[in-house]
Amino acid sequence: MDMANFIVEGAARRVISPLEGEMAAQRPEGVVAREAQALYNTRKVAAAEASPSVAFGDIFPSRREIARAFVILAEGAGDMQAREALLDRAMGPMRRRKSSEKLRRGRRPSEGLAFVARDPSDEIVGTVRLWDVTLGENGPAALLLGPLAVEPGLKSGGIGSALMRHAIAEAARLGHGAILLVGDAPYYGRFGFSADRTGSLAMPGPYERHRLLALELKDGLLDGAKGTIRAAGRKVKALDFVA
Repeated sequence: MDMANFIVEGAARRVISPLEGEMAAQRPEGVVAREAQALYNTRKVAAAEASPSVAFGDIFPSRREIARAFVILAEGAGDMQAREALLDRAMGPMRRRKSSEKLRRGRRPSEGLAFVARDPSDEIVGTVRLWDVTLGENGPAALLLGPLAVEPGLKSGGIGSALMRHAIAEAARLGHGAILLVGDAPYYGRFGFSADRTGSLAMPGPYERHRLLALELKDGLLDGAKGTIRAAGRKVKALDFVA
């Protein structure tokens, strides 16, 4: 996969303002960011200008999407309660019993790879996090993506896709070699994920083998990878409130 082209697509994603007509010309993300300043408070604008990891999007209603702007930011320490409440609404309490949770429990997300989407009222409407893992005993390092969640009332609004593209681009920028997840191939296939390279890998618990998907960010990283995926991330300290 040509990651250079993929990153350009994610970074220069073009969007249409809901205030414009359906035939209005598309504008690059930077223009939308400037126009969105009126929607966000001074703190949010300052964060957007300070961080290259910020992305804005305007969602166009004629495509059955929500006419709403959102901004993607690095997750903050104060976001835990709102994030967990969103995950409960979007995925239900059974989410904590998934095999992926065994690789996340007691660990911090990979450095610089936890993101939230906020709407103009500063509410968290989406979340995605990536976690450090190793592929089998003494195997290569990789990332496990998830959970990805969007406010139930805002699905099909492009928030999930924007979070995915942003997370993948940032993982590649930080030098990671591969991302794995457990999910539906028809959805995640649009981002380059497939089960083609995961046949010799396993999750540490019950899972559906055909739903273990991977995306190589560095060609050949998954060559020969086999065994059970293991947690490798930074451990949460006793007084650390980052979930």
